[in-house]
Formats: sequence, structure tokens, C-alpha cells
Amino acid sequence: MSELLDLAPQQAPLQYIPHLVALPRVEQSQPEPRGGHLLKRAFDITVASALILVLLPVLVVVGVAVKLTSPGPVLFRQERVGRAARPFHMLKFRSMVVDAEARLVSLADVQRREGNHVMFKMKDDPRVTRVGRFIRRFSLDELPQLFNVLEGSMSLVGPRPPLPREVVTYQDHVHRRFEVKPGVTGLWQVSGRSRLSWDESVRLDLHYVDNWSFWYDFGILLRTFKAVIARDGAF
Repeated sequence: MSELLDLAPQQAPLQYIPHLVALPRVEQSQPEPRGGHLLKRAFDITVASALILVLLPVLVVVGVAVKLTSPGPVLFRQERVGRAARPFHMLKFRSMVVDAEARLVSLADVQRREGNHVMFKMKDDPRVTRVGRFIRRFSLDELPQLFNVLEGSMSLVGPRPPLPREVVTYQDHVHRRFEVKPGVTGLWQVSGRSRLSWDESVRLDLHYVDNWSFWYDFGILLRTFKAVIARDGAF
């Protein structure tokens, strides 16, 4: 992992990535032409639309389960920071109690092995509901983000969409994450997710920004299905 961390923030052709992260080999030192980004948008719309149609029964069942087992709305809308540092509201199925944000203050100093000084993560977070634990385990809570993809605030693949309170702590070079849209999945998703340190998460995101290609996205999507099935780092 340490060799991977040395790849960013500078942009350079890549010859080798350690097997721990198992990134595809990339030899691109110039940004993808505009046509590539149009292809990415067309791919996002096509795949997100198809997934919504195919997964519609799952969306309905999860929505009903959330509504019947915990008071509060079915969907959780949270402000995140997207491309060009523009705020947007990311959608998720609600997996926590309705006052989860208020309870965060009391949990901030709790000793935990997950997360880091920027991103709060807790494996046995007491704010998560019973249904929430199940849908998080299989990443079902993320499915409403497909509507963010259709709307254009997110892409299927990209850096993790950060919270505003995380962005204010960023060093200058980290802002390069905002050169592309945040993704429903990304290198962070298939390389450890909640187990990653902050530095590892940043370097993975910057590596993606510097080396994006359509086929890179396609490879990450394939690995995402494997990570979801294995429930790697999901809690």
C-alpha cells in the first residue's frame, strides 16, 4: 500500500500497483479527451436506468422494510460536495435512527479501530437500525444514489463524495478530487472502504482522477460486484 500512496498527487505513467489493492495497470499521462467524458455520461445514464428498472422490486422491498421498522423517512438526504466543490444532496435508504447526526457528538471520542481523523466510522455504531445493518452489509442503502447519477450530480464510478465538514479539513492538493464527479463506487469501495486510513483514501481518489479512462471505470464496476458479495469493509 505504501507504494501506491507515493503515486499521488503527481501525475505520472503507472507501471506497477501492489497486489494488495490490485488496481488495473494504467499507462495514461494525459487527461481523457472530452469525448471520453461524454461517453462516461452516456454510460452512466444507460446503466443507472437499467439498474433502476431491474432492481425496482428490491427498491420497493427495502423502502417498505425501512418504513415499517423504524420511525422516520424512508430516504436519507445528506449534503455532500461534488464536482467543482458544488454541494448536492446525496440519497440513501435511511439506515440510522432519525437523530443520528445529533448523537454523533457523543460518539466522536469513543475509541474505535475503524475510520480516521477525517471520516467517522464505527463497526458497531449504535445509531444503526436493525434493518439498517442488513442493508449496509449488502450495500443496499446505496441504491438510491442511482437517481443521483441520472440527475447528474454523481457518476457510477468516482471519488467518494465527502461531507462539508470533511472538506474544511482538506489540504490543498486533496481538492483535486473535485475535478470529477463523485461516484456510487470507486477505488475506495473496492480497496477496503471503511478499513482504509485517510491517506490511503485520498491517494486512491487522486490516483483515479489522474488516470481515469472508460475501461478503468468498467474494471472498477466489475470489482464492485465482487466486493459487495464479499461484504468487504461494509458496516
